[in-house]
Amino acid sequence: MSVRPNSKTEPALPGIYQRIVNEYPSVAAAHDQMAAAVEQVGPLDQKTCSLIKIGMSVGAGLESAVRSHVRRATQAGASREEITQAIFQGMNTVGFPRTVAAWSWAQTQFQRDDKHDEIIPRLEL
Repeated sequence: MSVRPNSKTEPALPGIYQRIVNEYPSVAAAHDQMAAAVEQVGPLDQKTCSLIKIGMSVGAGLESAVRSHVRRATQAGASREEITQAIFQGMNTVGFPRTVAAWSWAQTQFQRDDKHDEIIPRLEL
């Protein structure tokens, strides 16, 4: 079964992921199952796992993954400062340009989250 956000409290999943869920539900379910299994392998909490995944996504130069894990880290309780620190950890390893690009991707996600947070209270009235 695919994990979906609560439409009143969490931003919508990216459109391309929703399309995969709709067109290939068994693949999406297997992906979600694997993600849940690897997060339970050891003692790390969800926030720490999300921060690690941000760093891995920065290193790989994956914009959509950075944004996705920024969203998930925020949902798991990470502050914007913690997320920024996770991104900046890659600077000496992957370089300044890639780190700055990842930081800008995080800013885009923060802006999306802010817009979502502005809309949700109005919908609940």
